[in-house]
Amino acid sequence: MSPLLVIFSAGFGAATAAFLPRLAHRLAVGRADGPRPACAVCARPFSPGFSGWVRAGAACCFGGYAWTTAAGATVAALLAVVIGPSPRLPPLLLAAVPGLLLAVIDRRCLRLPDRLVAAVGVLGGVPLAVLRPDRIAPALLAAVAVLTAYGLMWVAGGLGLGDVKLAAVLAMILGFAGWPAVVVGVLAPHLINGPIALFVLVTGRRQIMPFGPALLVGALIGLTAA
Repeated sequence: MSPLLVIFSAGFGAATAAFLPRLAHRLAVGRADGPRPACAVCARPFSPGFSGWVRAGAACCFGGYAWTTAAGATVAALLAVVIGPSPRLPPLLLAAVPGLLLAVIDRRCLRLPDRLVAAVGVLGGVPLAVLRPDRIAPALLAAVAVLTAYGLMWVAGGLGLGDVKLAAVLAMILGFAGWPAVVVGVLAPHLINGPIALFVLVTGRRQIMPFGPALLVGALIGLTAA
């Protein structure tokens, strides 16, 4: 493990995550709604065009962003520690950016936008397919297997359709690392959300738990099994 690689990766994660609060704030809306046109706290309208979306720091003058930046730095540093100086690291670092954005949005409004799920797959899956063409078939098989299993859970009412799509994309990415990574990545989210769901049930709270963050953390854990 190279300390410089970890530091550089953490810096990349923190820098990119600094731009996520405004994106998350504007995109954390209902499925039928368009992007949020104004701050939900102070009602200040966002600027039209590029400047209304791209801003480093808080979503508005009344919001903090320290935890998002810290999360980005932590995820990127963990990837650097686990993957090391490998060509697989850059695409995984890039895929982690929309992944973190998905986690924030899902936590706020229980929604995983398709375009961001696709961005995770493109940024992570396409470069890995170029680097590891011998793993394309296992990666696609893992994606289809998870898509089928989670699709049945969706039909039974246990998951949202966005969770099914994200799980399949993450399984594909993990498939390039090997079957142990896929197995761990599939099981870990349920071990993460299970105790939380049990606590919510025991305490009598009626609350729907977002599953996207657990899927993403589970995929990160799965990479440690590669």
